[in-house]
Amino acid sequence: MAVASQYSIADKNTIMTTITKEQIEAGQAVYSKLNLATYDLTVLGISNQFIWKCPSSHLLDFYNQHISGNHLDIGVGTGYFLDRCTFPTNTPRLALMDLNTNTLDVTSRRVARYHPVAYRRNILESIEFDAQGFDSVGLNYVLHCVPGTMRTKAVVFDNILPLLNPGGVIFGSTIITVGVERNFMARRLMDIYNNKYIFNNQNDSLEELKKIMEDNFSESSVKTIGCAALFWGRLGT
Repeated sequence: MAVASQYSIADKNTIMTTITKEQIEAGQAVYSKLNLATYDLTVLGISNQFIWKCPSSHLLDFYNQHISGNHLDIGVGTGYFLDRCTFPTNTPRLALMDLNTNTLDVTSRRVARYHPVAYRRNILESIEFDAQGFDSVGLNYVLHCVPGTMRTKAVVFDNILPLLNPGGVIFGSTIITVGVERNFMARRLMDIYNNKYIFNNQNDSLEELKKIMEDNFSESSVKTIGCAALFWGRLGT
């Protein structure tokens, strides 16, 4: 059974009062139809390879290691990894969750062969969900877009864990600023993104991410590739 994070318990009652609606909207508004049309090239191609120093092949491998046939993907982007990963079954149950309708639409079309079900939800709030739980949840490149500190972002796990079955795994990645090496371009681009509220990771710490994972899961791991932290956590059965 998961242990509630010491960070999220203290901050949960105040997180939505300290984070503005504008910050939440800015973090997802960048995913316009126009930007999504170039996302695979600019973010998953150029930025991952040359700026964050975490080629997308590593993230795809991470999906292949942890994805199940009963999967929820949160912060779906363009559906690049869902389209390319190898599910353990030809007929997976696939759900998509995002605050942005553009990303839900683009990804739903891209992986239509899996008949995904889309949910528009804000993961900073308790998630209304009345279907069966999932064996895996993907959280790829989401946390660095979430407003607040790494401590307040722990509330995301409080809200997602009720959707995860016993023995299930949450996995994902996030761009970190503290505890990783960043080249000049990485530092410069992070500054620009943070000033525009596209990113909210000015003080996101590798050690705090590790602590959050340890607090919430019976098993967990965090590793870094370039500026990216790849994490997974498994619930006890």
